[in-house]
Amino acid sequence: MDELTIRSPAKINLTLRILGKRADGYHELQTILHKISLYDEIKLRLSSQPGIAVTIDDPTIPGDARNLAYQAAHAFLQSARISTGVSIHIRKNIPVGAGLGGGSSNAAAVLKGLNKLLGCNLTNSSLKKLGVALGADVPFFVYTKNTARAGGIGDRLSPVTLERPLWFIVLYPGFSVATAWAYRNYKILTNKAKHIRLLSSIRDIHQVLPILVNDLEQVVVEQYPEIQKIKNGLIKAGAYGSLMSGSGSSVFGIFPDEKRAQKALSKLALSPHQRVFIVQSVVD
Repeated sequence: MDELTIRSPAKINLTLRILGKRADGYHELQTILHKISLYDEIKLRLSSQPGIAVTIDDPTIPGDARNLAYQAAHAFLQSARISTGVSIHIRKNIPVGAGLGGGSSNAAAVLKGLNKLLGCNLTNSSLKKLGVALGADVPFFVYTKNTARAGGIGDRLSPVTLERPLWFIVLYPGFSVATAWAYRNYKILTNKAKHIRLLSSIRDIHQVLPILVNDLEQVVVEQYPEIQKIKNGLIKAGAYGSLMSGSGSSVFGIFPDEKRAQKALSKLALSPHQRVFIVQSVVD
């Protein structure tokens, strides 16, 4: 086998708390990450020609060494001491700069795909070690579970059992938010108790609603007030709860079933520059 196609899922953060800043410049996080059924498609092909070639159906995304999928292929081949050529084609569906982890997911898909294509049989633990050097969310996408509690910079993972899929409307407002900017402008309140009880299992939507907290929302909404308007619109349309994902810019509304999500979608007043998706939890 010298070719492989992989679906690369997006994620949302059901909780995102910032506990402090570390000596290495990263922030200490407490978060719950959740994979959703919004996918990019990654096609991997081995080549006799050395080097890494990345093509993307979105011309605004670089295909050179700035691309995380390229970096993942380089890291894997270097670690495995393999000099084969690799061709990567990415069909994008996950918006870029949206807080949905698209680039990290693509990188994880490349790591797992090359591991399979080249028969290296690296463990998930080894792949996660390669992933954390690429980005904080990459280990989660290597992880086999659809939902996880994460500590550290987001790389210390433990499973969360999901008893039934959740449904979401994910709305991308048409602009991106730079992750580094959001964290740089966040003011850590040292006098505020940050730790909240993170769930180890989720039975239904009602367990999720109390933990829908994102510490980055305030700083991002101050700069991009449209995000708050989207949250309000989702609640008004019938969402049980709404939250910005990651550092933004995407916002999700949560629903107990597809029917109610579809009904809410029909009530939303969408702008031409916005993109909207009805998705559910990725099932393990």
